[in-house]
Amino acid sequence: MDIQGKTALVTGASRGIGRSIALELARCGVTRLLLVARNQTRLAEVANEVAALGVEAIPLALDLTQPIEVNIAIAKAWRDHGPIHILVNCAGVAHQMPFLHSRLPHLQEEIATNLIGMYTITRLIARRMVTQQEGIIINVSSLMGKVAAPTMATYSATKFAILGFTQALRGELAAHNVKVTALLPTLTDTDMARNLKWFRWIVPTTAEQVAQALVSGLRKDAAEILVGWQSYLAVWCGRVTPWVLERVVRMSAPLPSPRNRSSKRWEPGTARF
Repeated sequence: MDIQGKTALVTGASRGIGRSIALELARCGVTRLLLVARNQTRLAEVANEVAALGVEAIPLALDLTQPIEVNIAIAKAWRDHGPIHILVNCAGVAHQMPFLHSRLPHLQEEIATNLIGMYTITRLIARRMVTQQEGIIINVSSLMGKVAAPTMATYSATKFAILGFTQALRGELAAHNVKVTALLPTLTDTDMARNLKWFRWIVPTTAEQVAQALVSGLRKDAAEILVGWQSYLAVWCGRVTPWVLERVVRMSAPLPSPRNRSSKRWEPGTARF
């Protein structure tokens, strides 16, 4: 897809991967960016960075788990700023903790943001894209949407679900000239990921590399966009020798040793993006 002259909306745009995607789209020719996140101060900072690149930036401080608020804001944005051609669903929450120590409110927050929030804004914009017979929707999943990770059970579940959601929408919306693709970053070195316990042997990528991979994948009309050689290796291994991959993932997970697992205190990690 040619993104020149298009209007894009990026959720989770206040920092991390969402911020880098917004800036990369601005560098690559979009003319207008709608920036969505909960933190109004950080959004304003990103909007200033986008404007410095000569692109119109409209910050929208929204909580995607509030459907009425989102519905009103998107209708107003479409009316005031014209049609949206590109939707990037990047907003998300990750809680890291062994499942037996997990807490229901954390699970509910991950599902509410990663799935229901994405569903809410996608439904509103996809209907309008179908009417205009043009658009592309990018759903940011994760390598954990292909390879489930210990200590990230619910997060992995939401990322697997995003891939299924993406595949289903791709089939439904193709006849309306609306493309749907998935972006699958590996571990990315952002301020949010630093709150998590990292898996051994994984070399993190940068948010800028993820954004560049997205733009490259859009130009190729890729259905799924993997980021980095480790992602390709993991997916290949999962297809050819899944038992090897599962063992490696288990060995690399930041879990306490079996002898100390019941007594060692686990400090939970949380990331929002």
